[in-house]
Amino acid sequence: MASTALSPQATDRVIQMAWEDRTPFEAIEAQFGLKESDVIRLMRSNLKRQSFELWRKRVTRRRTKHVALRDAKVNRFKSYDQKG
Repeated sequence: MASTALSPQATDRVIQMAWEDRTPFEAIEAQFGLKESDVIRLMRSNLKRQSFELWRKRVTRRRTKHVALRDAKVNRFKSYDQKG
């Protein structure tokens, strides 16, 4: 799914999820069908350059953004305090 096919509300939600440290790219892919490279493209096109660079610096090799790098005990996409 290309980012242009997303509604403005879905685009906003993807950006919010991408900014959250504990939301892995796999959760975004499961919910919106966007691979990590698609999320990067979406972020690049919707954020100011400096904001995008800051975000990329934060998520690069961050263990919580990649399920494969997470501790095996963490098997959820949402925080414990999130409802539903």
